[in-house]
Amino acid sequence: MNLKIDKHQNNEETFVQVSGEIDAYTAPQLREELLPLAEGKNKTLTVSLKDVSYLDSTGLGVFIGLFKQLKKNEGELKLIDLSDRLKRLFEITGISNIIHISAE
Repeated sequence: MNLKIDKHQNNEETFVQVSGEIDAYTAPQLREELLPLAEGKNKTLTVSLKDVSYLDSTGLGVFIGLFKQLKKNEGELKLIDLSDRLKRLFEITGISNIIHISAE
């Protein structure tokens, strides 16, 4: 399945809607699209995962790398609209303890 990434940006906040599957094949595309958005100071990046049907460890790695880049630049990463399955994945791995995650 393909990955679709829609971005909407204003001064300090960027909203990204991700659709599809995030796996070893699509994670490089996601990383390539999102990492440049973490450049600059005090950026907030909000990523909706509402239409993500699958996420593997490669995808988790993308979000951890993105979180680290934003934190280095005094920014913030918010993951929103997670399905129960995705939310549980972030909880089991402990990532929900460091990244702001919301089911809504």
